[in-house]
Amino acid sequence: MDVYSPKEDSQLLAEQVKAHVKPDMKALDMGTGSGLIVGLLLEKTSNVTGADVNPYAIEYCSKKYKKAEFIQSNLFDNIRDKYDLITFNPPYLPEDKREDLETALMTTGGAKGYELLLKFLDQARGHLKKDGLIITIFSSLTKPDVVFKKAEELGYKHELLDSKKAFFETLYCVKFKLQ
Repeated sequence: MDVYSPKEDSQLLAEQVKAHVKPDMKALDMGTGSGLIVGLLLEKTSNVTGADVNPYAIEYCSKKYKKAEFIQSNLFDNIRDKYDLITFNPPYLPEDKREDLETALMTTGGAKGYELLLKFLDQARGHLKKDGLIITIFSSLTKPDVVFKKAEELGYKHELLDSKKAFFETLYCVKFKLQ
């Protein structure tokens, strides 16, 4: 299995993470992949954890970013702490039956594309410190109206930080905060 390589979505997320991370924050990068976001977080804060379901990503990042902690975890299954900032570049595309399993694990967020993101938002509530925030990214193919409605039902307010047209979709970088 490969490690997710940074693409347009990673760059859009990276720009907003740089703008929002503060020196004293305890940060978690969920779905850390290649560790791009962990590296940016470490530029401003020393308390950084990366988590990924992919053991190869954990092994790769542990060698590359010695100052961060890495945990193999399916979302929050093995995460115990609370954080000021949680970042997540999830697989967010709707299921495509033509896609091979390995690629699908890196790109597919469920049958409709938003299921994994909503599961993440539900679980993240128990891992956010008071006034903590989530910065995540997803696609117009992920049905943003459904994501925002469900997030509101989970107790979040959201703010669109940035968007970018890419190929056949628009990418959205969104900040979520518990109300």
